[in-house]
Amino acid sequence: MVDVLSGRRLVTREGAVVEAETALQNKVVALYFAAGRCAPSRDFTPLLCDFYTALVSEARRPAPFEVVFVSADGSAEEMLDFMRELHGAWLALPFHDPYRHELKKRYDITVIPKLVVIKPNGAVITNKGRKQIRERGLACFQNWVEAADVFQNFLG
Repeated sequence: MVDVLSGRRLVTREGAVVEAETALQNKVVALYFAAGRCAPSRDFTPLLCDFYTALVSEARRPAPFEVVFVSADGSAEEMLDFMRELHGAWLALPFHDPYRHELKKRYDITVIPKLVVIKPNGAVITNKGRKQIRERGLACFQNWVEAADVFQNFLG
């Protein structure tokens, strides 16, 4: 479980509510800071969607990976529109949860989109997840798993 999200409720793009502890247990977590009105976010999100789908949805053995979207949208409606239009089947911190702002400060988010991959204790594995996915594709995930020390036997 990712300690920084302990006790939080997350939502799916369909609006279902899930407990963070259950959804994120034993997984590498990528915090995705983005907004639908941001052209670079709209450019990168489909690539992240493909990355996520290849690792989680289409893999013979789903990878221990989860994305948590932290919206920088201007309203809950904008956030949901962006999620429904371009996002993968990952999770999001609800728009009205003030913790979104604390996470932005904690991880020093000054520009979006930003993909911050974190360990279960909240320590940063990389704040360059976007760049790594663009440059290395699925190959970067194995490094994240090893750094997170989540599943020692995961072979990709």
